Amino acid sequence: MIPQLLTVGYGRTNGNRRRLHVPLLPVAVVLSPLLLIAVVAGLVACRRAFRLSPVSALRAAWYLLWALPGTSFEIEHGPTAFQIGVR
Repeated sequence: MIPQLLTVGYGRTNGNRRRLHVPLLPVAVVLSPLLLIAVVAGLVACRRAFRLSPVSALRAAWYLLWALPGTSFEIEHGPTAFQIGVR
């Protein structure tokens, strides 16, 4: 399953919490020209700099993207807390 929603939450110790829900499909559609350029540049870098097969690199990126749903990152530093969840 490909991730569809990114939830970003942040808060402070005084109880103020905010959440931002970002749908990934519209963001991907808007940024698709840049994504296409980044993929082509990554494939060229894999081939030239690292001497990796571009097919293997794309397969690894697909497996990483496929494994993202259910992932949660939580960071606390002093009075501030930050959380990212992928659904």
